[in-house]
Amino acid sequence: MTVKSAAHLNFRGDARAALEFYRSVFGGGLAVVTYRDAGNVQDAADADRVMWGQVLADDGFHVMAYDVPSHLPYDQGENSFFLSLRGETTQEITAYWERLSEGADVVRPLEPAQWSALYGMLKDRFGVVWVVDVAADGTW
Repeated sequence: MTVKSAAHLNFRGDARAALEFYRSVFGGGLAVVTYRDAGNVQDAADADRVMWGQVLADDGFHVMAYDVPSHLPYDQGENSFFLSLRGETTQEITAYWERLSEGADVVRPLEPAQWSALYGMLKDRFGVVWVVDVAADGTW
């Protein structure tokens, strides 16, 4: 089993530009899925914004980013990043989730999602927001 963590940066409309910049600095591959691509447009202003994106380089550099949708609050000083925890199996991710969720506020329950066998979000007892999921093929 393998589990990895990565910084997950949150923006309001600048995620693509930030990812392109980080790619220019660190190299690697850029992957971007917009709200339109995912069929998850709740506000037309968000359609071409990044729902999920990452830069992943051969040397191990990895950063993820998204644009917080306009219907959710966003304060760059308050919620500018998440810690992403991604594993290969539902069993390992469920085990980590159970331990991380002790004393946590669950933002989104761990359950199947359109892009992952399991996805959830919680704010742990120390105030750190974790996004937890099972990797789909090619999303490391």
